[in-house]
Amino acid sequence: MRRAALARKIIQPRAFFAGLAGFFIVLSPLCHSASRAETMSSALARAYAGNPDLNQERAGVRATDENLPRATSSWRPTAVATGQYGYNYFDLSAIGTATTGLGTNAPVTRTRVGTRQGTDPGSLGLTVTQNLFNGNRTVNGVRQAESTIFGARETLRNTEQSVLIAGATAYMNVLRDTAILDLRKNNIIVLEEQLRQTRDRFTVGEVTRTDVAQAESSLATARSDYFTAQAILQDSVANYRQIIGVEPTRLEPARTIESLLPRSLGVAVDLALAEHPAIQAALHETDAAALQVKLVEGELYPTVNLVGNVQQNYNNTGIQGERFFNGSIMGQVTVPIYEGGEVYARVRQAKETLGQARLQADLQRDIIRASVVSSWGQLDTARAVIQSSKAAVKAAEIALDGIRQEADVGQRTTFDILFAQQVLLNTRVSLVIAQRDRVVASYAVMAAIGRLAAANLNLTVTQYDPTIHFDQVKDKWIGLRTPDGR
Repeated sequence: MRRAALARKIIQPRAFFAGLAGFFIVLSPLCHSASRAETMSSALARAYAGNPDLNQERAGVRATDENLPRATSSWRPTAVATGQYGYNYFDLSAIGTATTGLGTNAPVTRTRVGTRQGTDPGSLGLTVTQNLFNGNRTVNGVRQAESTIFGARETLRNTEQSVLIAGATAYMNVLRDTAILDLRKNNIIVLEEQLRQTRDRFTVGEVTRTDVAQAESSLATARSDYFTAQAILQDSVANYRQIIGVEPTRLEPARTIESLLPRSLGVAVDLALAEHPAIQAALHETDAAALQVKLVEGELYPTVNLVGNVQQNYNNTGIQGERFFNGSIMGQVTVPIYEGGEVYARVRQAKETLGQARLQADLQRDIIRASVVSSWGQLDTARAVIQSSKAAVKAAEIALDGIRQEADVGQRTTFDILFAQQVLLNTRVSLVIAQRDRVVASYAVMAAIGRLAAANLNLTVTQYDPTIHFDQVKDKWIGLRTPDGR
């Protein structure tokens, strides 16, 4: 009777693991009943609106927008006003001679004549220059500026993808690590009860000291694993705070976004090669490099300017009250003959840079193709692991139940029970990890094909539109303030 009662007590701790096969699905870590629950969508919306990496990239795009008005400025006239004013002292003197009688010996009288005066000369001038031809450098410069702006927008899109996938990964890591921590905490409770019951059985002589030592060893290992899981969770929480911008509280379960993905790997690869922002940015960079060749070549062409000049001078020759006005308009042609070979070297250099940009675009295509295949494989693997882990959890539960019953009649030892419990724990941890991996992999595939964006995820957030700032500054002729008033 005593032995049967002890066996029933040993079986009871299994209740701590009951239903944990689906533990991750219903998990709400770091719960605070007074706070609003956080969902994957709301967390990603926070990251989209406030992530510093994404915001600095947006600022970079706005700075790049100013390249267009800089390039178009060459079509507009330039005006330079000059003025000068000062003091001038004028001293003009001469010695005159005169005779007072006849003959060669007549006395001569010398007298000093001249002018001495101070004046305040000054002048005002205005020169206006309008370029008529500069080897098409203005046209090519405008096109290059546009290519650079389009490339910056694609880079921004790629950064948005990186932030969103990092946010989704951080969210799922907190869920995963909290689930694992709770599993290990419950495992400690089970093993503490197991140790207590083993000691009771040792007291009545049903088990040996070895059984007690095995139970103590398992409990100590479980506590060590718990502290390790606690440290891993703290790291995930810190990473979540860095990316999302707030501490994780009451994270709701997250689902995969497989419904948004293409139906086959081949379609996914084709979409990625056609739409991925990293590839598009590389293509725009190639266009900019090709236009840079034309820009440098344009320096070898003649430059034609129309120059108008007006100037008003005051007291310029030392005569007080003097004024004269001068106005002119002239055509100016500058023909480069030889600049020591520096321009030719820069043309050759620009062509090599163009070749490098083309190779970089090819490299990006290969990188993106590999990324799609890899992330797609990870998603398939996660699905398969979930199915096998569920089967493993079910089998481990049945095995543990049978071993406990066999231990009740003396056919199993304490070691067999502890080993079966560890197997069940490991299979449940594997299931939690696989469920996390499936969600993250679905986001990774979405990013790999270039479609992980706030619009496609239907995030409740005001979407950033880079064309607004572009339209505000593209035709600006003058002004120091940015459109937002800085």
